Amino acid sequence: MNKLDVTEMIFEKKHTAGLTWAGMAEAIGMSEVFTTSACLGMNSLPREKVDALVAHLGLPQEAAIVLAEYPTKVFPQTITTDPCIYRFYKIMGVYGDTLKELNQEKDGDGIMSTIDFDMSVDMLPNPKGDRIEVRMSSKFLPYDAW
Repeated sequence: MNKLDVTEMIFEKKHTAGLTWAGMAEAIGMSEVFTTSACLGMNSLPREKVDALVAHLGLPQEAAIVLAEYPTKVFPQTITTDPCIYRFYKIMGVYGDTLKELNQEKDGDGIMSTIDFDMSVDMLPNPKGDRIEVRMSSKFLPYDAW
């Protein structure tokens, strides 16, 4: 059993039981974003959270072993045609250099950590059409000079 197998099992349970990512996250006491990412194979869960998720979803014990394994974070290097994911690529294409410039102007030469990182996704009502708000908060990692 591998991470893809477990992800497929989770999707099956999610759909047949009418579960949500938020509900699964709440059941194990973790954030919706991190829980979803771990279920999709891009992060690992601490053992006690794995056990809680496996029990909540009724997954076999073999799935717990896989969910606790450290992932190899490999993703396609081509731009996807999925409209939702493509828009995030487009945002980075249009605003990536702007974000980098503003980040460096405010904090110096460095990068955002994806290890010490938080993210949330919310829907905000708006008279001109509902808005999606993606909030990211990350530790700043300055480049060393030697």
